[in-house]
Amino acid sequence: MNKKPVISVVLVDNHPLVLEGLRAILETYEHIKVVGTAGAVQPGLDIAARQAPDIVLLDINMPQISGIDAIEIFKNAAPSTKILMLSMHDSREYISASVVRGASGYILKDVPNEEIIGAIETVAAGGTYFSTGVSDVLMQGKRTKENDLPITAREREILAHLAIGRSNREIAGLLDLSVATVETHRKTIKRKLGVSTTADLTRIAIEHGLNPAV
Repeated sequence: MNKKPVISVVLVDNHPLVLEGLRAILETYEHIKVVGTAGAVQPGLDIAARQAPDIVLLDINMPQISGIDAIEIFKNAAPSTKILMLSMHDSREYISASVVRGASGYILKDVPNEEIIGAIETVAAGGTYFSTGVSDVLMQGKRTKENDLPITAREREILAHLAIGRSNREIAGLLDLSVATVETHRKTIKRKLGVSTTADLTRIAIEHGLNPAV
């Protein structure tokens, strides 16, 4: 059996019990390596700049600098690092702001441990992840700007599914398409919208209130 690639993680949360609890959970998985923890943004930045981890798991409610404001700072300090937000809040404003600033995912603190691991794995692999409950909130926006997008109705539908973290295979199954067709649509959407990442697609879907029909 092939071993999973090791994913390095830095934890940033101002609650010591949460921080130690997360560390304890993550360290039970062989392929997750916690390379640092911090109770405030600045020491977290110092660790990230030094370690260049795959993932920074970042709480939103931080002293001095909020987690949302810190996203861009972390991305400047460690450009290859992906940011996964951790929060008690399922507010659309928080979720949208996090994605617009460059976060690759948003999970709630009360999700099962397995979902936290799944989110870390997905984001480390270059995907986006929104935890149970967050996806619904994410797509509850108004659809008034939907038709402003220079893409077809089918492409809008696929974009909505991509934005909540569904894979090409999942979308293909839901829409009765081949995986290759979905991948072609994904590439076309990126070209038409002038973006290169799934995070960019997620941001655009949020801004236009796209909502998957399935």
